[in-house]
Amino acid sequence: MQESVAFHRLGLVVVDEQHRFGVVQRQRLAEKGLHPDVLHMTATPIPRTLAITVYGGMDLTIIDELPPGRTPVKTRRITPAKVDDLYGWAVKQAATGAQTYVVCPLVDESNARAVKAVTTHFEELSSGPFAALRCALLHGRMAGRDKDAVMHAFKKGALDVLFSTSVIEVGIDVPAATIMIIEDAAQFGLTQLHQLRGRVGRGAQESHCFLLGKPKTDEGKQRLDIFCSTTNGFEIAEADLTMRGPGEFYGIKQAGLSDLRAADLLRDVRLLDKARHDAQTILARDPLLADPAHVPLAEASRRFEQMLA
Repeated sequence: MQESVAFHRLGLVVVDEQHRFGVVQRQRLAEKGLHPDVLHMTATPIPRTLAITVYGGMDLTIIDELPPGRTPVKTRRITPAKVDDLYGWAVKQAATGAQTYVVCPLVDESNARAVKAVTTHFEELSSGPFAALRCALLHGRMAGRDKDAVMHAFKKGALDVLFSTSVIEVGIDVPAATIMIIEDAAQFGLTQLHQLRGRVGRGAQESHCFLLGKPKTDEGKQRLDIFCSTTNGFEIAEADLTMRGPGEFYGIKQAGLSDLRAADLLRDVRLLDKARHDAQTILARDPLLADPAHVPLAEASRRFEQMLA
């Protein structure tokens, strides 16, 4: 995306893990070509993407089944009273060859946020309940070669437990990892939770995702309830859209209140879909909107272009 990178004839842009990029970043990349085709890929579309899809700005292809040989991940919340039992169960599972992720929201402890930090949690558990297991630590502040060494060791089965931040949420494929423990789970958004859960269940073995910590807000509790109720990325994205709002259609906000004045994305989905198809039919017959009956539409189109300028 850097300004110094140029292409001779950029015809196709593929943005993988789309939710990790901002509107301006994606636009900057597409502008390196002359109207290139753009393919966005993600397991959890951001609210704004669903909004743009409804309004006709993006076509949608859904892969709604797991790859062959995989089974859905079982997800459940764990009360504080059951946490020690969970750790003990993870130790027993390690004896069968199962590997575990333990994910925390922070790298180091913070006075501003009373949540688990992965460095201290690693020290406590690796010398406590997990003392008999092979444990390692991974976070974004580590040098690249050190991170690679830890991930290589985990992938080849030389480690039983990997303590990490959300740095593992994409691009990690370890089929033997079947247990995901997310500490202070309410601190993560729905998209992050779904991506983290996607690190397990990548083989044929039954996999589990456990959510720890008590939500401090009603919204946090709602997120965890939604997350436990489905493993479908689009259902999660739709719930995220309902909770966070669609964001700006004309601007760069990817969530929040919509800037559309004449419709509500959540309430008027069917009406908007019909309007989009009607508009496509009219433009197919009269691309320049030259018919006198289409003068109001031409004027609306000019106003729309001015808003985007």
